[in-house]
Amino acid sequence: MTGGILLQLCLDSFEVKEVVSLVREKTNQQHPKLTEIVLDDFTDYTSIESLLPDLDVVFYCLGVYTGAVPTDAFKKITVQYPFELAKTVVKYSPQASFCLLSGQGADRTEKSKLLFARYKGEIENKLSQIGFESFYTFRPGYIYPVTPRKEPNFVYRVSRLLYPLIKLMGKKYSLTSVQLASAMFSVGMNGFSKEILENQDILSVLRH
Repeated sequence: MTGGILLQLCLDSFEVKEVVSLVREKTNQQHPKLTEIVLDDFTDYTSIESLLPDLDVVFYCLGVYTGAVPTDAFKKITVQYPFELAKTVVKYSPQASFCLLSGQGADRTEKSKLLFARYKGEIENKLSQIGFESFYTFRPGYIYPVTPRKEPNFVYRVSRLLYPLIKLMGKKYSLTSVQLASAMFSVGMNGFSKEILENQDILSVLRH
């Protein structure tokens, strides 16, 4: 929903010279700047270590919806996947900026009863302390998918229909997938004054 838009922004940018995209399935996307790697195991990045030196930015958008998988798998995808990538990348490119797509309500005390909040807080803590020159975490509210898709559950189907009303609630609660991707790209390329970007902070990036 967001990663694909972000990838296209990178490919379209004159400032970006090369893109390494780690995917679960082959996309057949072709571009002179693009090296696409299909990974079977997102906890082991030894096979791509030769591609990791001299990176400037890492955009991490992989995730899973709460309830879509068992609890242990949810934690593995939410915490272990990005942490193992970060551990490998920081050995070769500590100067890189790491941009994590997190979520509204992430709890850095790691005490929340909500799995989503607790595990998002845990991975934010781990990546903040791992040693990158810059780390940014993005906590959007409801993300309106500009590109039509099959919604993952009933709540998202309703939210999509109610988006005009959610938008009226203010800048704290929602944004579009294009706005999110554009803000992540801008922060990755130019930095930002905060490590944690809540929904309103993400939108503020687009006004600068």
